[in-house]
Amino acid sequence: MLGKLARRLRVMGYDTYFDAKADDHKILKISREEDRFIVTRDTQMAKIRGAKIFLIRSTDLMVQLKELSKLAKISLDSRLSFSRCPECNTPVKDVSKEEIKKIVPKFVYETQNKFSYCPKCKKAYWHGTHYEKLVKELKNI
Repeated sequence: MLGKLARRLRVMGYDTYFDAKADDHKILKISREEDRFIVTRDTQMAKIRGAKIFLIRSTDLMVQLKELSKLAKISLDSRLSFSRCPECNTPVKDVSKEEIKKIVPKFVYETQNKFSYCPKCKKAYWHGTHYEKLVKELKNI
């Protein structure tokens, strides 16, 4: 239920596990085994004792980030690290422009100089217009 929030946390560099198909038991097990906290909108799950759970009330992504920042005391500074793949959470690797040439669109290759690559998803990332938009959003929070 918080897939967009999970993606945004990954973009910000936070190690974020998300599986839309996981049931509560699996989520709790992973939380305990990997010492993770759970972020949920599920009021019943939030009542489970002994688990580190943060209940998010809003459906708006920016408000969710603000809520989580206060509850979990995480930083929302505008220095987006882009150190994790927003799709799979794998740490991305900086790659040279030449290494990424066949993967990115020609215009992107010609206009960008810094690239990252997810070895698991096989996706390339760069600081395009989406980067500036994300920085503005976080500054507004």
